[in-house]
Amino acid sequence: MPSSNPVFGRGLQNAGRGYGQQSTPWGGAPQYGAPQYGYGTQDPYAAPSPYAQSPYAPPTTRYMTMDDVVQKTGLSFLVTVLSAAVTWALLPQELAFGLALPAVLVALVLGLVIAFKQIANPVATLTYGALYGVALGAISEAFNQIYPGIVMQALVGTFGVFAGMLIVYKTGAIRVTPKLTRWIVGAMFGVLALVLVNLVVGFFVPGGLGLRDGGTLSIIFSLVVIGVAAFSLLLDFDMADEAIRRGAPAKFAWYIAFGLLVTVVWLYLEILRLLSYLQND
Repeated sequence: MPSSNPVFGRGLQNAGRGYGQQSTPWGGAPQYGAPQYGYGTQDPYAAPSPYAQSPYAPPTTRYMTMDDVVQKTGLSFLVTVLSAAVTWALLPQELAFGLALPAVLVALVLGLVIAFKQIANPVATLTYGALYGVALGAISEAFNQIYPGIVMQALVGTFGVFAGMLIVYKTGAIRVTPKLTRWIVGAMFGVLALVLVNLVVGFFVPGGLGLRDGGTLSIIFSLVVIGVAAFSLLLDFDMADEAIRRGAPAKFAWYIAFGLLVTVVWLYLEILRLLSYLQND
């Protein structure tokens, strides 16, 4: 099933192309004009080509496994968490806040490049994680100063949602069908549109549409966004399984790790925001 995940885009559709297909050692069509001897065989005394590959030789491309996905995703999260921890613990608060906005902007541009060019590269994914870690460290520190302990609550909530959706996916309680995928992607674009409209209206009306002012409507909107982000994890999990089924190369796991990182960061920030609303009431 072609994926509709906006982060992965066309990446998966290209991931499995060309793998597992046999060709001549030169990559072209077999040559039928070579001299033939005896019963249609080539010269038995001719030396074998050094480029010829035995049909029993191992394939040159190593296919992606679930272990690849787990390892690359774990490493990406580790880099992000370490970057956030260093920003929070070692950098002065003013410097951390000063670096947060540039880090977000650079990470946003890098993320768009990774998504649209389907870059499956450890440097790109880990750099994205490190940049967003700087922003997360500064944001988390600011929230924790106002609401002590809120960061730990948000981390526990994020891990709980991630684990819960993984269990739901693995048990088959919710199956990722084309219809469900369309609903999730549509909801994601709907949330994005509402956020942008709220931002624009906020320039003219204090509080905008009231989606981010901490009131009842803000709480409801945050719950909806958390739900959409949680269901987006199902698309990420399904993407990993589908890439493995299609025989994607091992390096494609970095692309999947990037997608999971984007979704989990989004989920954490929205849970952090929701908890701040609840503590204000």
